[in-house]
Amino acid sequence: MTDCFPRTSDTPNQSPLYWVQNKDRYLRQLLIKDIETVTGRELVVYFTDCDNTNAQIDQSDDVAFHELLDKTKNKAIDLLLETNGGFTDATEKICSLLRQTTDDLRVIVPRRAKSNGTVIALCGKSILMGVQSELGPIDPSISGVPAEFIVNAPLGTMSPIDLQYADSVRKQTRKLAKSLLISGMMSNHTEGQVNDTVEKLATKDHYHSHGSSIDADEATRLNLTIEKLAPDDNLWKKIWLLRTMYQYDCMVNGYSKLFEGNYVSSAVIVKRLAA
Repeated sequence: MTDCFPRTSDTPNQSPLYWVQNKDRYLRQLLIKDIETVTGRELVVYFTDCDNTNAQIDQSDDVAFHELLDKTKNKAIDLLLETNGGFTDATEKICSLLRQTTDDLRVIVPRRAKSNGTVIALCGKSILMGVQSELGPIDPSISGVPAEFIVNAPLGTMSPIDLQYADSVRKQTRKLAKSLLISGMMSNHTEGQVNDTVEKLATKDHYHSHGSSIDADEATRLNLTIEKLAPDDNLWKKIWLLRTMYQYDCMVNGYSKLFEGNYVSSAVIVKRLAA
C-alpha cells in the first residue's frame, strides 16, 4: 500500500505528536494492509503475549472481538491468532462471534494457538501454518489439574461435586470442538472420523501432555484442513514479520493482548509475570 505516510512524501493527517505516539500501531496496520493485498482477504488479529504475561482467553474479550469483527467489510476473513488458551465459556462466545460474522474464515497460526486457542482455530475452513507453528491438545484443566485426571481419580479421592464439574467441563469442550468441525473443515468427513479427531485432541490417550506440540504435518494427519507455507514464502515472511512486531510491541509497551485490524486497534495491559 502506498496511500499513506511514511510511504509517500505527504505528512500524516494526524498531528505530529499523536502520530509519533501511535506510530507502532500505524506501521503494523500498514503491514496488515500489505498482507490483505496479497491474500485478497481481510485480516484481523488476536495476539496475546504468551511469554511475559498470564494473559488468556477470558470473558472480557468478546467486546473487543465484536468491535474488531463489526468493522470488517470483506466476508473472507483471516484471523491471525496467538494464545496459550483460556476459559471455555469465553471461547464459545468468540467462536459464536466468528461464525456469525463470516462463513469464510481462515485462521493463521504463526507460532502457537494452544488449548482453547486450538478450539478457536477449529472455527476456520482451514488453518494456515508454517514450520514454526503449533496447535495443542484441547483437554481442559481445573486449577491446573487436567479434568481427565479428576474424572479418573481413584474412587473416594475426589468429592462428587468435583467429579461432576470435571466431567461437565470435558463434555463442554468436546461438544464445542465436534460442532465446529462437523459444520466446518471436516464437514465432508464421517461423524466417526470427526469423533476420532476430537478424541485424540481431547484425551491423554493420544497426546499425553497438555503442552504437546501439534505441527502442520501432525495436524494434517488428524484430518484438519491445513495450508502449510514454507519459511521463504513471500506471504509467510510478511505474516512472521507482523507477528514479530506484535511480540516486540507488547513487550516494550506492557501490553498483554492486542486486538487489531486495518483500522481498528485496542490493547489490554495486565500485570506481568514475576521474574
